[in-house]
Amino acid sequence: MKPDLISRVRAGQAAASRTLFGDMSKTSEGSSAYSHGGLMAAPWPPRAAGGGAFIAAGATLLGCLLTGLAGGLVWSAVAPKPVYVVSSQGSAYVVNPETSAFITGDLSYCLIGVVGGLIIGIAAYMLAIRKYGPVPMVAVAGGSVLAGLLARWIGQDLGLGQFNSQLAASRIGTLLHAPPVLGANGPQILWPAVVFWPLAACAVPAGILLFAAWRGRSSREVAVPHWPT
Repeated sequence: MKPDLISRVRAGQAAASRTLFGDMSKTSEGSSAYSHGGLMAAPWPPRAAGGGAFIAAGATLLGCLLTGLAGGLVWSAVAPKPVYVVSSQGSAYVVNPETSAFITGDLSYCLIGVVGGLIIGIAAYMLAIRKYGPVPMVAVAGGSVLAGLLARWIGQDLGLGQFNSQLAASRIGTLLHAPPVLGANGPQILWPAVVFWPLAACAVPAGILLFAAWRGRSSREVAVPHWPT
């Protein structure tokens, strides 16, 4: 009886050992993938199933347009307005040709573009990119360009219509304040200024993802032990 009992105990211990090590191997292999440099980090967050990503992209695009609208209104309000004097019916000339209002207007638009782009990037990452991955990121890139163009149109073209109406109805010698005009020397200044919107908007989620990947890699290099061979 004693030899049979001892054999049963040893068999039970061996079975428990195999079960324990089997569960541990399944857990370690199924939790994450291995590479030569350690554990690999996913470049994008997991995406939700269905059309949620496209809905998030549409909402992101709408948010970009609303931000561009607000940016144009702010630019029209804060940018300095050069003073013109009516010389004849339908024509006027700037009172001070050396005024800094033109360059200040361009700089204020660029500053508003950076701030607006940062707002777009932060909001898009927190509400869409972090959950749905790269699809809303495409909307950020395209929508921020549209936001820059919309801000320019709101701040400049709408004001120019009112200025032209006043110019046509004003008498000679009347002083008029012109709206800000982006790129007063031509379209070569327009596109570099508009680019501030997508640069700032895309830099935010890209920087967050790169930092998260770097931080995850650093923590894994510290956490993974190097067993002696």
